[in-house]
Formats: sequence, structure tokens, C-alpha cells
Amino acid sequence: MNIIILGAGLMGRAIVFDLINYSNFEKITLIDNNKLNLELAKKLFKNKKISIDSLDVNNKFYIRKKLEKNDIVISAIPYNYNYFLTKMAIDTKTHFIDLGGNNTIVQKQKTLDQKAEDAKVTIIPDCGLAPGLVSIITRDIVSYYDSVDYVKLRVGGLPKNPIPPFNYQFVFSPNGLINEYTQDAIVLDNKKIVYKKSMNELEKITFPKPFGDMEAFITSGGCSSLPYTFRYIIKYLDYKTIRYPGHCEKFKLLLELGLGYDKPIKINGVKINPREILIKFLEKLIPTTGEDVVLLKVFAKGVKNNKKTKIEYIMIDYFDKKNNITAMMRTTGYPVSIIAQMIEQKIIDKYGVFTSEEIINPKYFFKELEKRGIIIEKRIKNI
Repeated sequence: MNIIILGAGLMGRAIVFDLINYSNFEKITLIDNNKLNLELAKKLFKNKKISIDSLDVNNKFYIRKKLEKNDIVISAIPYNYNYFLTKMAIDTKTHFIDLGGNNTIVQKQKTLDQKAEDAKVTIIPDCGLAPGLVSIITRDIVSYYDSVDYVKLRVGGLPKNPIPPFNYQFVFSPNGLINEYTQDAIVLDNKKIVYKKSMNELEKITFPKPFGDMEAFITSGGCSSLPYTFRYIIKYLDYKTIRYPGHCEKFKLLLELGLGYDKPIKINGVKINPREILIKFLEKLIPTTGEDVVLLKVFAKGVKNNKKTKIEYIMIDYFDKKNNITAMMRTTGYPVSIIAQMIEQKIIDKYGVFTSEEIINPKYFFKELEKRGIIIEKRIKNI
């Protein structure tokens, strides 16, 4: 089989790194139109299986030609491309996987289920960290319990050595971060889909040293399709982002002042976009490099064999110094690669459009993560 990855940024390079080390694909193609990304990829990958090409994803004619020559395509580019790429993949009979990030796009992709089944292709959006890895953990929880009271998802990508005032490190685009903080979050509450304002419901969450007490607060995007998939199975489900203490209060103030607003306003007759100004200042204050860490905790409570039990999943993943791969790249890119390999090996052999919680076998997936040094500890306690 041949596979093509669209996007040679951080996540695209992490996906290719994993494919080189673990997959059986005959040919791996990586494309981007960003010269810096392509140069970094060429320095990192010295392998006969790999072809690295310059191509703009907006050039639909040539993208289609590329898809026709490949069995699987992975989208590691912004989510707004994923719907048209899904339609193209169905037309070219190419299996399609993406990192997701927008529930509206995922719902549109789901409308193509019958077309994908008829074309005998597998489409799986939301295959990264959150959504993605946390979605598969949620499936594992549902598979274990007879009934589920709640599932609480907590995830954060953070600098190992935080620098004030925000104690944060950009692990993806500043604009994407602001979207997570400003858009409403979807929560499942007693069979109802509820929308909540992000950056609220602050709580303390504790990790082993050196992290100790951290904070978590409601943000958008992490739940994605989970409230819809498990609407009549899980009574309550939400997603919160983990940060070092004090981050929420400082960032929330900036957004309350209107600096997250993404439309031009006039000041002394001059049009100014508040968000663009905020991003410029944040880029000066918040580092983009350095060792990072991904913290994850998932809490669940339910009934198993007429007994109330609690489950806690915990994962702490660090920057890979040897290969210069961030924890966020590892925990976002490697799951995508694993899922592509599951299609290649026919472990996933159903056709249609599926979210990761609908089709991924958690036990197999967790074992594959362990091979890569990503360990998810699971604790079950009777109450």
C-alpha cells in the first residue's frame, strides 16, 4: 500500500516519523507548500520509501492526481479542508484520516457515510489527541461499564519549564488556541446536548511531582462527536483543558476585554483586528520551542456487575530528546499513524464514515501506543 500525508508541519512530520519506524507501507509521500516545513522534513527523513513534494492543497487537480496514486491519505492541515478532501477521497477510492478539530465539519463528513460505503473506503476524522485518543479512552470506558454516570476528559499540552506570565508554550497555532478559549464547548448532560462558555468551571487537578496541583477549565473542541455518539449511554460528559495555576485568570481577562474579537474595529478612522494584535503580543511573550509535556486524566464512574466503580486513566508524556519530537507531536501524530496502519493491516475493515470512538479497538490501540513509549495507566476502584 501507498500513503500520502498532506501537511509537513509538526504533526505531519510526527506522523511520517512513526510510519517510517513502524509501518509496512511501500511508499510514503509528504506534501506541503511551505518551504521551511519541506526543508525541515528533508533534513529529518533520509529514507528511500519517502517522497517529499511541494504542492498546494488548493490545487485540486493535482491533489486529486496524488490521491489516485495512493491507498490512504492523511490530512494534517487545517480542518476547513477536510470536507472537500473527504469527498475527493471517496471519488478516488482512497481511505481518509484527519486530525479533526471542528465538530461542524465532522457532522458534514458523516453525511457522506453511504457514499463512502458504496466506494468501499474508510473515512475516520478526529484521530489526534483530543479528539482522538480521548475518544478511544471513552469507548474503552463504555465497553467496560453496564451503565455510565459520567466521563470527564482532562488534557493539556504544556511547557516542561513554564515561563510567566502565562506559563504556556505554543504547541499549535495561536489562532487555534484562541478559538478553543472563545468558542462554546459542547457538554452532554442527561441526554441533552448543552453549550457552555469556555474558560469557566475552573477546578483543581493533581498530578505526581513535579507538577502537583494544576488547573482545568472548560474549552471547546475536545469532546467533538462524543456527546452525540454516547448521548443515550453516558449521563454526563465534558472536556477541560489543563494548565498551570493562574493561566485561566490571566488569559480570560484579555478575552473579556475583547482582544479575541476577530473582526476589524475602527480606532481613529483606522481598521484594526483585535485578535491579530493579541496574537502579535502573545508571540512575543509565549515561547514556541522548548521541552514540553502532555498531561492527561480521564475520570469515569458507573455500574459494573451491580457495583459502583470509578476508573481513572492517567498519561504523562514527555519531549523525545533523542529524536527532537515534542510530546504534543507524539500524542497527536502517532495515534493518526497507528490508525492508518490498522487500515493497512485490515484490522479496520469496515467501509463508511466513522469517528474514532466508533471503530477503533481500544486494547489494540493502547498496546500500539505502549510500543512507542506512550503509557496510559488505568486504575479501577470500587466505591
